Amino acid sequence: MEITRQSKLFDVLEAYPSLEAQIVHIAPPFKNLKNPVLRRTVGKLATLEQVAQIGGMDAEKLVNTLRRAAGLVELAAEEDTPLMMEIPIAADAPEWTRAEPQYVVNGTDLLRRGEVPLSRVNELLGELAPGGLILLATDFEPSPILEALQKQNRRVYHQLHPHHPNQHLTFIQ
Repeated sequence: MEITRQSKLFDVLEAYPSLEAQIVHIAPPFKNLKNPVLRRTVGKLATLEQVAQIGGMDAEKLVNTLRRAAGLVELAAEEDTPLMMEIPIAADAPEWTRAEPQYVVNGTDLLRRGEVPLSRVNELLGELAPGGLILLATDFEPSPILEALQKQNRRVYHQLHPHHPNQHLTFIQ
C-alpha cells in the first residue's frame, strides 16, 4: 500500500499495524484507535493530512516519517510549480472568468504527490465566496474533472494558455 497525504488512517493501520504507536505519539487524540469501533469509524474518515493537522505536524513530514517506519521510500519534497503571474483570458471567455481567482490549484503537482485534483477543488468549492472562482492549472485536459463539475451544476470554462500550449486553465465557479 502507498502512504500519501490522502491515505485513510484505517487503511494505513490495516497495512502497517506497527505504525499505530507512532501515530498516537504524533497526534495523541488518536489514542482511542485501540477501540475497534472508533478505529473503523474515525480511521475510515481521517486522512493522514488531517492527522498531521491535529498533531500540529507538517503533512509531508508525517507521511515521510510513516513511510520510513514502514520501510518505504520517502516521497520527494516537491515545490508547487509556479503558475504564470498573469492569467490570460481568451477574448471569447465568459465574463465571470475575468475575476481574480480566489483559489489557484496546481492539479499537475497534486497528481505528482498522489492527490486527486477533483477532491481538492471540491474542498475549495465549499469555501468559495459568492461570485468567487477557482483556477485549476494542469498539463493535461482535465475532461473527467470538467464532466464531474458540470454534473454538480458548476460553471466551468476551459482554455489552453496562449503562451504555454501544454498548460490547461480551467475556471470553476
